[in-house]
Amino acid sequence: MYNGLSFLDTLYSDHTTMEKRIVLGITGGVAAYKAAELARLLVKAGYSVDCILTEAATHFIGIATLQAITSRPVYRDLWDTRVPNGMPHIELGRNTAAILIAPASADFMAKLVHGRADDLLSTLCLARDCPLLVAPAMNQHMWEHPATRRNAAQLTADGVTLLGPAVGEQACGETGLGRMLEPEDLFAAFTAFLQPKPLLGKRVLITAGPTFEPIDPVRGLTNLSSGKMGYALAAAAHAAGAEVTLVSGPTALSTPWGVARIDVTRALDMLEAVERRAATCDLFIAVAAVADYRPAVVAASKLKKTGRDRTPNMTLELVENPDILARIASLPAPPFCVGFAAETESMLENAQAKRLRKGVPLIVANRAQDSLGQDDAELTLIDAHGTHLLPLANKPTQARRLIEHIAQLLHPTEP
Repeated sequence: MYNGLSFLDTLYSDHTTMEKRIVLGITGGVAAYKAAELARLLVKAGYSVDCILTEAATHFIGIATLQAITSRPVYRDLWDTRVPNGMPHIELGRNTAAILIAPASADFMAKLVHGRADDLLSTLCLARDCPLLVAPAMNQHMWEHPATRRNAAQLTADGVTLLGPAVGEQACGETGLGRMLEPEDLFAAFTAFLQPKPLLGKRVLITAGPTFEPIDPVRGLTNLSSGKMGYALAAAAHAAGAEVTLVSGPTALSTPWGVARIDVTRALDMLEAVERRAATCDLFIAVAAVADYRPAVVAASKLKKTGRDRTPNMTLELVENPDILARIASLPAPPFCVGFAAETESMLENAQAKRLRKGVPLIVANRAQDSLGQDDAELTLIDAHGTHLLPLANKPTQARRLIEHIAQLLHPTEP
C-alpha cells in the first residue's frame, strides 16, 4: 500500500473513460467472501456495480455488506418488485458492459451449460446480450471431475470467458487447482477484458525497476526506482491485448495479471534476459533505471570498517555497463523501441539528444526528482512528430495513455 491506496486501487481508475455498469453475480461457496473486496475494487475504479446473489450465496455473504460497498440495491429474487416492469432478468442486463460471476460454483457452471433458468442470476445469464465471465471456485476433485471439465470446455466453446481457477489452499484443507483467483487478479483480468485491444497479437518486452550492482555480498550500487511505471506499463500492454514479458530488477511489486515476469539483479543480467528475447518481440519498452556503472571488482566477503581487515577509506573502480536500449535498437531488425529519460535539468533537450543518439522512435521524458519512486508523474513524449505532453496523473493512467500513443505510432491512421 502507498498513500492509503494499493497499486490496484489506481489501476484503471480514469473515471472519464471507465463509467460503466456491470453485474457481479455471486453463487454459493466459501470464496463468496472475496466478492466484497472485488466489488470494492470495481467501485473504486469507477464502475457501477449491481450484485446478484443466488440463494446459496446468502449463506456465505451478507446483503448489507454488498449494499454498503456498492451503494446500490442487491438482488436475489426473480420476482423482485423493485423493478417496475417485473422483469429484473431483463432490466438488469440492459446497458451492461459485462456480467462477472465470482465465485462460480460447479453447480452454476452446469446450469449455464444446459441453459437452466430457475433463479434470477441464471435467467439473467440466459437473457443477456453482453459478455459473460466466470471465476470458478470449488474443491480440486470437483474441478478435475470429467463432468466439470466438459462443462468448462463447453462454456468456452459457447463464448464464455473463464478466469481461473488458481492453485492453492482450499477451505477443505486440501491444496490444488480449483481455488478462485484473488480479488486483485480478478479485477485486473476483468478490467483488461473490457479494454480496447490495439496491441492484439503483439509481443511486448518491458524492463522495470532498478538494477543492483554488488560491491560485496551485502552492499551494492542502486537507485530510487520503484518499478511502478514499468509494472503499470506491463499491465496496460496486457490489457491492450499484447503478450507481455516483464524483465524486472529488485522491487516490492506484485506481478501484473497475465504478465510473464523474469527477475534479474544486475545490469548484465538484465541485458542477457532482454537480448535472449528481443528478436521475437514486436515492441521493446526500456523503463528500468539501469545502473550506468558497476564495480570493476566485487569483494568475495563483506568489507569491514572495524577490526584487522577494516577498510577505513574505500575507493571503488567503476566500469561502464552496456547500454541495453542502444544495444537492442542497433539490431539488424530491431523491435519498435521506446526509451525513458529521467532528467534533472534541460529535460527536453537532453531527452531529444538521447533519442537521436540511441536511434529510437520514441523517448518518454520526465523530471527524475518529481517522478522517480513516486505514484504520479508528468510525462513528455518525444518522437519524430514532435513533443506530446501527458499532464500529471497516476502512473497506471499514464501507462494507458502511453500505450495508446505507441499503438498509434505502430498503426498510423490511414489518410
